[in-house]
Amino acid sequence: MKAFRLDGPGTATVVNMQETSVEAGEVLLRVKMVGMCGTDLNTFRGRNAMVTFPRVPGHEVAAEVVTGGGDLAAGTLVTMSPYTNCGKCAACRRGRANACQFNETMGVQRDGAMMEYISVPRSKLYPARLSVKELCLVEPLTVGFHAAARGRVVREDTVAVFGCGGVGLGAIASAAFRGAETIAIDMDDAKLEVARKAGAKHVIHAKNEDLHERLTAITGGQGPDVMIEAIGLPETFRAAVEEAAFTGRVVYIGYAKEPVAYETRLFVQKELDILGSRNALPEDFREVIRMLEAGRFPVEDAVSAVVGIEDAGRMLAEWSAAPAKFTKIMVEVG
Repeated sequence: MKAFRLDGPGTATVVNMQETSVEAGEVLLRVKMVGMCGTDLNTFRGRNAMVTFPRVPGHEVAAEVVTGGGDLAAGTLVTMSPYTNCGKCAACRRGRANACQFNETMGVQRDGAMMEYISVPRSKLYPARLSVKELCLVEPLTVGFHAAARGRVVREDTVAVFGCGGVGLGAIASAAFRGAETIAIDMDDAKLEVARKAGAKHVIHAKNEDLHERLTAITGGQGPDVMIEAIGLPETFRAAVEEAAFTGRVVYIGYAKEPVAYETRLFVQKELDILGSRNALPEDFREVIRMLEAGRFPVEDAVSAVVGIEDAGRMLAEWSAAPAKFTKIMVEVG
């Protein structure tokens, strides 16, 4: 079968691979479309320490059931959770398998879905009344939805989100879907406009506007109840703590690429909840599907390009050269 493979930093090729075997409890899927995310970009650039080469990328999947679906008839369209969990570590024992100490994500620690056929445990599959493109968006949106869940976002909250890429858009859409007043923060006008369509009531261009002044004005001087960081920069890590309201919640999704120095007095003085957010749980997948089925997300605006598998390497190179140009790239596999 045909597959897209990364053989090393900056080196991509389409290869023929042996067809996948199907184990007990697994479903054979024909892959229709795969989304590419920042993890795939970092792998292409050789900056993902969790990846060894060669590696087939891809964990944002829309696929069609071929055989072994049990309650899922052949032809059923599904998306999937791309994570594994050991069932034994502290996170798994607490029912938080998304943070499994020994997780292996498709396309990262193990081969991903950018191939014609894959086999996946039935427990990882989510059928939905969605288009192929919408199904491809489910997994990346769940990461932001999980962050909103970690931040305990409710209708009465004001929520500010740093970053309007795929993950940040998920957090914005989730906060808005929960009824919260939502603020999107970025330095790209086009991404801010998509964020507005995803549910942001306010948008702040952090390069052209004073962030503190705008947040103060929007929140009546109190600061946002929840700050969600989806970029991974030291300055936004600090700003989340500085701008959060007293007794607010700060949720970090992004990884800062260097150590971050804080004024720790604010942690105590404000009595903040500082929370990490990793991957997603089954309830996050179900909530994203409900939102997409309700037509509450600007799917076409969020997708920058759709290409065939033969052009996936070229698109990664273009994305690497101009990262701000793209929000979401999808690859047609089938």
